[in-house]
Amino acid sequence: MEDTTGSNPQSLGFTEKLKSWLSWSWTYVCFIWFGMVLIMVYVLWSPLKLQETLTSASVFLNTLTPKFYVALTGTSSLISGLILIFEWWYFRKYGTSFIEQVSVSHLRPLLGGVESSSTTGLFSSVNGEAEPRPSVSECKVWRNPLNLFRGAEYNRYTWVTGKEPLTYYDMNLSAQDHQTFFTGDTQQLRPEDAVMQKAWRERNPQARIRAAYQAIEMNHECAAAYVLLAEEEATTITEAERLFKKALSIAGKDINLLVYIKRRLAMCARKLGRIKEAVKMMRDLMKEFPLLGMLNIHENLLEALLELQAYADVQAVLAKYDDISLPKSATICYTSALLKARAVSDKFSPEAASRRGLSTAEMNAVEAIHRAVEFNPHVPKYLLEMKSLILPPEHILKRGDSEAVAYAFFHLQHWKRAEGALNLLHCTWEGTFRIIPYPLEKGHLFYPYPGCTETADRELLPSFHEVSVYPKKELPFFILFTAGLCSFTAMLAMLTHQFPELMGVFAKAFFSTLFAPLGFFADKMESFMPSSFWHQLTQI
Repeated sequence: MEDTTGSNPQSLGFTEKLKSWLSWSWTYVCFIWFGMVLIMVYVLWSPLKLQETLTSASVFLNTLTPKFYVALTGTSSLISGLILIFEWWYFRKYGTSFIEQVSVSHLRPLLGGVESSSTTGLFSSVNGEAEPRPSVSECKVWRNPLNLFRGAEYNRYTWVTGKEPLTYYDMNLSAQDHQTFFTGDTQQLRPEDAVMQKAWRERNPQARIRAAYQAIEMNHECAAAYVLLAEEEATTITEAERLFKKALSIAGKDINLLVYIKRRLAMCARKLGRIKEAVKMMRDLMKEFPLLGMLNIHENLLEALLELQAYADVQAVLAKYDDISLPKSATICYTSALLKARAVSDKFSPEAASRRGLSTAEMNAVEAIHRAVEFNPHVPKYLLEMKSLILPPEHILKRGDSEAVAYAFFHLQHWKRAEGALNLLHCTWEGTFRIIPYPLEKGHLFYPYPGCTETADRELLPSFHEVSVYPKKELPFFILFTAGLCSFTAMLAMLTHQFPELMGVFAKAFFSTLFAPLGFFADKMESFMPSSFWHQLTQI
């Protein structure tokens, strides 16, 4: 056993050396190999009777009728067309070329390509310092801190438009959240808890509501059942607030339930216009449970403070949460930009700024906008109403279109309230893309923009919404190549069918021109080398 394990590192080292040597030889010696092949073909020209073979092949090709060439080019056009259709479908669904993906996954390692699957790396902080990149999924989905109420808000949209604002994937994530949050200890489940676990998994809203009533019949103090009814059955915010208060009175010491219910009650107060009460409830909740920062309650607080126009309090919250060590969000970045833009936007004029240059305050505002746009480039089009808004999903992808929709849905009114802020955003936001290195291998202020946002956003956002994609994906080379090949062969098939004699003359002229350099090379080799030398080589 010891000998076997001891020989493994040596064998692995030899394999790696062999691979590296093959990679090096493929990269640098391929031209020499190609030249050697040409010389070998020339040397073996007579022994292998290649001239006779070519002559017989040319005779065979001359006997073929134009119908054969029509069939050949037509078949080539059909096959390349099918490949084009498949490549286009694969690109539209997965955002990449199938041929390119197979080449990168299977051929590149054999040719010595560098694997890029490592999750560790460096990303730039706001101060420009390099920091270790966290080894987490780039496309982690987060619970939307300001998600709407299904019964009182989402369902009303469905009744009016006939469209479903939530995807099944989004609702399934919410069901998993509720199961984990409200019934975490599966070892001590009460009968009503088992019913509620099943209720969260139900796809049909009416089935979920019936299961909640069944749990209440089993135990009148089942707080989770009242939470479900407040979320799904209540058709108004007032009714939802009443059910949440009932749930709070019987929640007991279940911290998860208490935090969820108090947060939703604060959101009810915010929606009903009792904003100061909502702010107080949110502050109390953050003081009572300071370790639950992952729930992003501060984003609810920021939105409520902006509604009160308490900008000094907003700045105080930003000073605490807009920190390098904490995860960023569109709410943090764009709220910071809004405060700095508000200080100069009422007197900002692009013409005046181009004449005299930007002041220090204006420069700070522009840099804050650039920072926000780099974090999430989808937001400005919603704030500037260049793209229509929809109801935000229950889950968002940071730096994705889903986060942009959620932010703009709640914060557009705050940007409109700050005089000139949208004008400043309109004049400066596109300048961000001149700062970000292209291609996006490394960011400017943040780590590189992830390439997986489009797929996740399509799962989170409804099908009737046009998902914003950044950066705009160029068509892969193989789609363009197959499209050109399909068009070219189809044209050849049509021309050969219509003008067979003319196309035959054209084909002969084309091939004679194509092989002219080879003949020229052979003549030069014969004149350079003595005939006896080639004769001796052929005799070996």
